[in-house]
Amino acid sequence: MHSVGRSWVLLSGFLLFYIIYLLFGALVLSSIERPEEERVRAELQQLREQFMNHSCATEQALESFLTRVLQAHRSGVSVLQTVHQPSNWDLTSAMFYANTLVTTVGYGQSTPLTDLGKAFSIVYALLGVPFTMLVLTACVQKLFVPLVLAPVELLHRWGLEPRMACALHLLLLLLLLVLCFFMGPAALFSGLEGSWSFLDGVYFCFISLFTIGLGDYVPALQASQSNKPLYQVSVIVYLFLGLMMMFLLLRALHKMADVHGLTALLQLPRCEESCPDDEHRPIVDKRSPGTPETPQGPREPEDKQPQPPHAFYNTILQG
Repeated sequence: MHSVGRSWVLLSGFLLFYIIYLLFGALVLSSIERPEEERVRAELQQLREQFMNHSCATEQALESFLTRVLQAHRSGVSVLQTVHQPSNWDLTSAMFYANTLVTTVGYGQSTPLTDLGKAFSIVYALLGVPFTMLVLTACVQKLFVPLVLAPVELLHRWGLEPRMACALHLLLLLLLLVLCFFMGPAALFSGLEGSWSFLDGVYFCFISLFTIGLGDYVPALQASQSNKPLYQVSVIVYLFLGLMMMFLLLRALHKMADVHGLTALLQLPRCEESCPDDEHRPIVDKRSPGTPETPQGPREPEDKQPQPPHAFYNTILQG
């Protein structure tokens, strides 16, 4: 029991440090990039006014203006409404960018304007990506027993054949993932963004949770967006939970492949070989070191302990 409590404390510490790491990255990036962004916006505004004052602009002047506009646009600075457009490097926007770095989603809607910002992004991602994967894996490990092993055991107790119970559970988990992390959020995004259709919302959820991150659809970019900071933080939470559920689905799929013998067929390591020991406690009771084995004979009822849910999987694999 003590080790279980300690593991939850460690996981809480990891999550807290993850939030602090995002805030740290956001503060550093905002302090580096925001002054440069303001300088570029002022320059674009000046170029725009100069171009508008020309009664007959030359082709060379037009090309020079368009080149500078495109360079700024690639970094997330638009020539449209430059003065009134919200910053791409305020605290929540910088935190959103930091989150896309460490989760490897990388929409690319805003990129560092300075060399120092680019160098910091490299170092930040080098440390942040492995740590994010560690936190996601730790969260999935904690959810694996209540969301995967226990439901399969419950289905088996209801009379389903073991392999059918595994397949049905995977189907239900997939349905839950589609409804809660694709269809539901897609409807919300289409309503909040205004210009997005429901299919656009599904498309954004798909490219985000599969870490494709094309960047053609990015939330909270409209200048008139209300409650933009809260919206961006909500998207950060959605991405973390969504990636965690994708990890969980992959682990459940690996477990089912074990049960159906697919990993042995393809000569892949079984799931228990890649899972921590606390998910695979032995089915029989553990004896303290030095305790002699009781020779044949019935065990006392009080010595019996209920098998953990994951014992059901191990029984199938041994059978």
